[in-house]
Amino acid sequence: MGFDNPSRDRIKEILAGAGNIAVVGLSDKPDRTSYMVAEAMQKRGYRIIPVNPNAENILGEKCYSTLSDIPEPVDIVNVFRRADQVVPVAEEAVKIKAKVFWLQLGIVNEEAGAIAQDAGLEVIMDRCIKVEDAILHPRQP
Repeated sequence: MGFDNPSRDRIKEILAGAGNIAVVGLSDKPDRTSYMVAEAMQKRGYRIIPVNPNAENILGEKCYSTLSDIPEPVDIVNVFRRADQVVPVAEEAVKIKAKVFWLQLGIVNEEAGAIAQDAGLEVIMDRCIKVEDAILHPRQP
């Protein structure tokens, strides 16, 4: 893979400065990884904005069909979609001027990464945001 993630120190800075985290592909099913990760991040104090066209509310937050529908700034676009589905998500993350394009553990797409990076977004691939936050910011809940 020709792509390098930011350093752990930089990831710590990204998470420390994160306000709104849009979670693309967030399931409304509590047994799904996306739900468990988003719930944990929410309990740690992050603002989660669900992006799922098939649900109205998840984790007490209003769902949006697309990133473009979110009426407020997004710091991190955290993606739970198959690697072959993330290029349009990267394009939309650029369009909404997100700061970070984050593909969850097991998801790598060089084209999507290049689209986001070329537009000035920081890109993280194949890393779990919950795990990174736990490593870098051990805090309660």
